[in-house]
Formats: sequence, structure tokens, C-alpha cells
Amino acid sequence: MNKYYFSQAVKITVPVFFGYIAIGIPFGIMVTTAHYPWYLAPLMSLTMYAGAGQYMAMGLFASGAPLTAIAVTQLFLNIRHIVYGLSLIEKFKDTGKWKPYLIFALTDETYALLTSVKVPEGANRGNFLGTIALLDQMYWVLGGIIGAIAGALIPFSFEGVDFALTALFAVLMLNQLKASKDFLPSATGICAALITVILSRFGLFSSERILITAISIGIAFLILCRGRKEPSKS
Repeated sequence: MNKYYFSQAVKITVPVFFGYIAIGIPFGIMVTTAHYPWYLAPLMSLTMYAGAGQYMAMGLFASGAPLTAIAVTQLFLNIRHIVYGLSLIEKFKDTGKWKPYLIFALTDETYALLTSVKVPEGANRGNFLGTIALLDQMYWVLGGIIGAIAGALIPFSFEGVDFALTALFAVLMLNQLKASKDFLPSATGICAALITVILSRFGLFSSERILITAISIGIAFLILCRGRKEPSKS
């Protein structure tokens, strides 16, 4: 890709840069605070590359959760990517050798960019979209490295930092509500979480299964609700 198209990709990804650095640093700090080697942060970011999934994985590792529970939790957490992939079948058709990587690197923020960006005239589609996805991942890796090294070298209180991802998703939820005016998914998630916590307090299941149970309730309700909706008539 020539310098002009690369500079355009950089401009497009600037917002993701600031977001991923801000959230990647707490993840890196979390890794070293949990007494794992600093290089686990970039290793996970290169091979796993799932922001919320990586945060959750660290918590599950620390709690001693079995591998099956971790796998099922990650599946439910990232199941939305199936829909992402289906909506990009046409856009990824002419991306050539970049296609496998574009599928792998399809995070929430990268999806938002790829679905809204217009490929500049004369630019190779695969190269341009692939560069956007690659830049986003490098920002995430960089944030994790900075946090991991800082956490290993500088005494740091981790209290409250692990809330960064929760805050990000709260902001994303508010933006989605403004754009779509569809309150059902957000309301379903909040109610499912509250119901699950209450049921857990009554001893119906262990606290380690709160997340899986809440996600299952939310997905089941949305499937039932959306399934009953009649298709709109033109």
C-alpha cells in the first residue's frame, strides 16, 4: 500500500488508538498484578485478540475456573461475532490473502470501522481494510505491553482499574441506544444480570456461574422476543 492510503488508514483508526491504549494498559497491569509474566499480555493480544474475553480470561484464571467453563464463557461472550461475520460476507469477497486475518481481527471497534469506511478510489480493498484491522490490533498490543511493563516495574494499586472495560461497554451501550433507539437488548441484559444475581444469593447456583447464566437468560429472551416479531411490511 502506498503512503497516501496508509496515512488514510491511520487517520481512520485514530479514535481506536486512543481507546485501545487506554483499555490495553489496564489489561497489561492486570496481567502482572496477577503475577503472570509481562509477555503474557502481548502474547494473548496477538493470538486471542478479544478485549473483553482477555479481561474475563484473567479473572477466570485467577479464580481457578476449569477449562470447560472458560471455553463456554468465552463462547457466549463472543457469540455476537457470528452476526458480525455474516454481515461482512460481501465486503470481504475481494480481499484476497487478507480475508483470513480480517475474520480473525473482527473486534467490535474494527467492525464499526470496516462497516462504515469507504475504500479510497484506486486502493486495493484487501490491503486497505487489512491495514485498518492490523493497525487496530497493534494499538491493542501496544497498550498491553505498556501496562504490563509499567505494572512490573512501578508499584501500582490496581483498585478500580479493572472497571475500565465495564466503563467502555457502558459508553458503547449509550452510543448504541442513541443511534438505534432500541432499548430492548440493553434492558434485557440489565434485567438478566439482576435476576441472576438475586437467584445466586438464594443459593440456586454458585456465584462462578452468574455470567454464563445471565448471558443464557438474555439470549433466550431475545430469541423468543425477536422470533415472535412479525416481519415489517413494505
